[in-house]
Amino acid sequence: MAAITASMVAELRAKTDAPMMECKKALTEAEGDMAKAEELLRVKLGTKAGKAASRVTAEGVVTSFVSGTTGAMIEVNCETDFVTKNDSFLALANAAAKLVAEHNPADIAALGELPYSQDGFGPTLEEVRKGLIGKIGENMSFRRFKRAAGGSKIANYLHGTRIGVLVEFDGDETAAKDVAMHVAAMKPVALTSADVPADLIEKERSVATAKAAESGKPADIAAKMIEGSVQKYLKEVSLFNQTFVKNDKQTVEQMLKATSTNVKAFTLYVVGEGIEKKVDDFAAEVAAQVAAAQSAA
Repeated sequence: MAAITASMVAELRAKTDAPMMECKKALTEAEGDMAKAEELLRVKLGTKAGKAASRVTAEGVVTSFVSGTTGAMIEVNCETDFVTKNDSFLALANAAAKLVAEHNPADIAALGELPYSQDGFGPTLEEVRKGLIGKIGENMSFRRFKRAAGGSKIANYLHGTRIGVLVEFDGDETAAKDVAMHVAAMKPVALTSADVPADLIEKERSVATAKAAESGKPADIAAKMIEGSVQKYLKEVSLFNQTFVKNDKQTVEQMLKATSTNVKAFTLYVVGEGIEKKVDDFAAEVAAQVAAAQSAA
């Protein structure tokens, strides 16, 4: 029997985009015959992995893992909501969150290289991801993750599988959990007004300036209108200034002070946030095909 070399596995993987271990198995079964091994993989996995790699993944789940003062949260995307209920996909997402917490990878690429096996795929998380693409038939990707391990307590909250929050705090655990739920509901962008990103403030100021110009008010009054709008915005999007969802008579900051709790940071993930989803316009597609056919004629 022909020896299966690493270069042979790499060559087959490049041709089929199949997971490394699947390539090795196919080559072994085909006794080193590259063409036969490729055929075996096509039968087993089809061309799903290769074709799926370019498709938009705007659905998905947020999962988290907390152990003591170390916590992690990750967004894992797929193409359709149907796959978010697949046990293998969910197992992959949960495993990824745990790996982030335990190994502190530098980035998504480093996360993918961590040891992990599932559903017969491996030996790395990335190989499992590619294997499941072939098995399930949809593209899936690790989008972003957050790891908290600064010595503070960790509170986490998942609203279903689409919204996740990590809160780093000292003090009362119930209060921190309430803050996590508040963040999921009210979606602040920063702890305080001073922490709101400059680009968001500038965007709000631009909108306020346009509205003031349309009002036709004198310059001094328009300037006050603009500043008032910006300050209102800062209050609405900063966590400590927001009205607490469980008590509209106090702000989040006042609630935290009353419970001797100090929130140091929070992270909010909403599945698909910022990803442009593909919207199929079949009428336009048909019209384009008709036009192309007429041009050809």
